[in-house]
Amino acid sequence: MSKLYIVPTPIGNLEDMTFRAIRILQEADLILAEDTRTSGKLLKHYQIGTHMHSHHMHNEHKTIENIIARLKAGETIALISDAGTPAISDPGFLISRACIENDIPIECLPGATAFVPALVNSGLPNDRFIFEGFLPEKKGRQTRFLALAEESRTMIIYVSPHKLMKTLAEFKTYFGAERQICVSRELSKLHEENFRGTVDEVIAHYEAKPAKGEIVVTVGGKPSKKELSKSEEKESEV
Repeated sequence: MSKLYIVPTPIGNLEDMTFRAIRILQEADLILAEDTRTSGKLLKHYQIGTHMHSHHMHNEHKTIENIIARLKAGETIALISDAGTPAISDPGFLISRACIENDIPIECLPGATAFVPALVNSGLPNDRFIFEGFLPEKKGRQTRFLALAEESRTMIIYVSPHKLMKTLAEFKTYFGAERQICVSRELSKLHEENFRGTVDEVIAHYEAKPAKGEIVVTVGGKPSKKELSKSEEKESEV
């Protein structure tokens, strides 16, 4: 029976690939990969010989019709991204929606995604949180920050390494210098780092040691008036 499988792949450490994910990729008729060169290394490591087609943000609108036709013809197709779970800040939503519209079964396997370990590692409240992914580059960025400045839940934001310092400066402007944050870098890899502190402390750290690699920033929510008054009482006691 035809089906679209959404298959998470490791965000760094290849040992995080699940047995089931390997089997699905081996058995599928076709693998849709964000970057076939990147995914080729993963498939070679696990001796997966399934044919790949490129499926990324620049061509997904053009390729969906052909993919749906192949699924209707009875093929089983697996969708992967360069790292993590497809559709989480990566291509995947459009093809999933098209399958639903055409009554084609979809199955998303559980597996790696960067924001969950970043949230847990942060030490910030994780009972309620919001995932922002990448913030708007220009248009709408200030509007988004103004909205997030009032957010009381923990926030998870993806940041490119070359834009980290700019983003931290924006945190200071909109959230304040004392807001607690955690920068998670190179998760699951050899040089994993989770640096926690106030916005000012984190800025000082990365001014002295520029960040490299994949980055997830977890930001504490806006403190309530009660929390602020308790903090002020402690400072007055000191």
